[in-house]
Amino acid sequence: MIIKQSYTELKNKLHYHNHRYYVLDDPEISDSDYDCLLRELEELERENPALVSSDSPTQRVGSSPASQFKKFSHSPRMLSLANAMNPEELRAFDLRCRRALGDLPALEYIVEPKLDGLAVSLQYTGGILHAGATRGDGDTGENITANLKSIRSIPISIMPEGHDACPENLTVRGEVIMLIDEFRRLNSRRIENDQEAFANPRNAAAGSVRQLDSRVTAERRLDAVFYGVHHDNDDQYETQSQRVKALNDYGFKVNAIRICSTIEEVITVCHDMEAQRDTYPFEIDGAVVKVNDLRLQARLGTLPRSPRWAIALKFKPRQETTVIKNITVQVGRTGALTPVAELEPVLISGVEVKRATLHNQDEISRKDIRIGDTVIVQRAGDVIPAVVRVLSDKRTGREQVFTMPVECPVCKAPVEALCDEAVMRCTNRSCPAIIKESIRHFAARNAMNIEGLGTKLINRLVDSGRVASIADLYMLSLADWQDVERMGDKSATNITAALERSKSAGLERLLFALGIRNIGRQSAGILTAHFKSLDALSRASHDELLAVHEIGPEAAECVREFFQNSTTINLLKGLQDAGVSIDPIQELFDNRFSGKTFVLTGTLQSSSREIAAEAIRRHGGRVANSVSKKTDYVVAGVSAGSKLTKARTLGIAILNEDDFFKLLG
Repeated sequence: MIIKQSYTELKNKLHYHNHRYYVLDDPEISDSDYDCLLRELEELERENPALVSSDSPTQRVGSSPASQFKKFSHSPRMLSLANAMNPEELRAFDLRCRRALGDLPALEYIVEPKLDGLAVSLQYTGGILHAGATRGDGDTGENITANLKSIRSIPISIMPEGHDACPENLTVRGEVIMLIDEFRRLNSRRIENDQEAFANPRNAAAGSVRQLDSRVTAERRLDAVFYGVHHDNDDQYETQSQRVKALNDYGFKVNAIRICSTIEEVITVCHDMEAQRDTYPFEIDGAVVKVNDLRLQARLGTLPRSPRWAIALKFKPRQETTVIKNITVQVGRTGALTPVAELEPVLISGVEVKRATLHNQDEISRKDIRIGDTVIVQRAGDVIPAVVRVLSDKRTGREQVFTMPVECPVCKAPVEALCDEAVMRCTNRSCPAIIKESIRHFAARNAMNIEGLGTKLINRLVDSGRVASIADLYMLSLADWQDVERMGDKSATNITAALERSKSAGLERLLFALGIRNIGRQSAGILTAHFKSLDALSRASHDELLAVHEIGPEAAECVREFFQNSTTINLLKGLQDAGVSIDPIQELFDNRFSGKTFVLTGTLQSSSREIAAEAIRRHGGRVANSVSKKTDYVVAGVSAGSKLTKARTLGIAILNEDDFFKLLG
C-alpha cells in the first residue's frame, strides 16, 4: 500500500512539472532534477510492474510501431468552419446571425488566431487520456492515441485547477502544430541530409502525427493548442470564453482570445492579427470568429459540415505567380537527386525568389508541373520556396513534360530509390557531385572551417583528379596547391595553413563535418558532450544512442549505419593518418554554464552564432532555439527581433556581444 501511494505521488509530481514546463512555460525544477524523478519512477515500475498505469509519464512513447491506424468515431461530430475572404463577408456573416436571432442590434464575439495545424479530438475518462484521433470526415477519424501521448503539451492525466474534480467523460478539441523554430530546425536537418524538406509547418505537423512509429512523432517536438471542450456538465458554461478558461484550468494550452462587442471591432482585431502574424511562434493562416453566448450558438444551430455561429477569416497567402524557365537536377552529398525549378525572378514577402524545390518525381507528376508553366510559388516558414500549383489555363501548348533521369546527370551511374523513400539516389559513391558536396559540407564555416576552400576551387580539385575523398585534401603539399589552376602562391600558403588549423577543430565540428544523415550541428554537439570521443560514439549501440537527450530513432539508426560502413572506416583512418584529431580530446573547458540555457539572436559581429553556440556547449551550457521562462540568457546581436522582445517581456537577462564574451572569459 505504501509503495502504491509513493508511486501515485511520484507520478503526479512528474505530471505537475511536465505541465509547468510544456504548457505554462514556467518550470520550477531543472532538467536534471526532472530526469532524476523520472528515473526514480522507472526504477519503481521495473521493481513493481503491476503498478504501471496508462497515464504514467513513462508511457508517453511506445516501444514498437503500429501496423496501421484504427478507425475512431467522433461524438459529438467534429465540424469544419466556413470561410470569409474579406471584411465584407464578415459583415454578411454578422448580419445573417443577427437576423436569425430576431434582428439583434449587436452580437458579442470572440476572436482567436486560426492555427495552421491538424485538428484532433481527445477523450478523457476519469481524468486519464483514453483516446485521441484525427478529424477525418468529421464522423470518423483515425485513432492516433499513441502519437498524441508523445506530445508533451498534451496532458495524459488531468489535474484541474479551480475544480473539485474532473468530469468523468471529457472530450477536448484542438490543433496539433509545429512551432516555426522547430520547423526550421527540422527542415535544416533534412536539407543537410538531402532529404525532402517539408513545404510548411502544417505539412510537417500532419506528417509527424500520422507516423506509425510514435517514437518518430516524439522526435519531431510537436505542440498542441486547444479551443473546444464537451462533457457531462456542459450546461455550467454560458459563454465560449468560459469554455476556453475551463480548458486552461484543466491544464490544456490555449490561445489568447479577444472579446469584441461589434463586428467592426472584430474586423479591427482581425486586421491587427494579420499585421502581426509574423510575431507568432507558430503559423496562422487566419482568424476564427465565434458568437460568444452559448445559448445563442444553440439557437443558430449548425449546417451539415459547419456551425452557423462561427466563421474563419482567411489571411492573404504569401504567394506569387511566375514562370518555370527550366527544371534542373541537383545531386547532393548523399547522392539524392533533387529537381529544382528555375524561375523568372519574383518578389515574395520582400525576398527575390529565383528557384523553387520540386522535391521528387511523384510531386512533379501529382501537380503536373512542366517546363514553361505559369505557377503559384509560396514561401512558408522561411524555407526553400515551393511550387503550390500550376495555372493550367495559362498553357500555350509549348510546355515540356519533365521526367527524372534514370541515370545520374553527373556521373551517368544508375539511380535508385530505397524501399521507404520517394527520393532517387545515385548509386556511385565515387560520383564527382557527391564528393564535391561532401567536401563543401566538410569545409563549411560551421564545420571544419577551411577558409578559402570554396565551390569553384573544390570543383577544380575534383575535376582534375587531385582529390577523390575528404582525406585527400590533407595529402596535398604546398607545391601541389601551387600547381592547381588559377591558384597563386599566397592563396596556396593560406589554404595549407587553414587545413593545418582544421586538424584540431575539435570533435564536435568533425562529427558534423562528416555529414552523417540526420545529424545537424546541434545534434553533433549533444553527441560530443555525451560520448566525449569518436571511438566511444562509433561503438555505441542503438539503445545507447536513443538514451541521449534529443537523439531520436532515425538519428540513432543513421549514426549506427554510418560507423558500420567500410567507407567510413577507411575515411576515418585516412583522416587520422593525415593528422586530423579524432582521438578523445578534452572538449569541455569547464562547467561554468552547467544548467544554464542560452538563446542566440541577431547577428554577432566578432563571431558567428555557430561558434558562440559551440563555446556555450563546451562550457557545459545548453543552446535553445526559442525563448521561454526557462531561458537564463539571451545573447542579442545586431538586428535582434522577436526573441529579444520576448526576453524583455519575461524579464530574462539580456547580453550584448561584449557582455557575452566577458561572461565566456
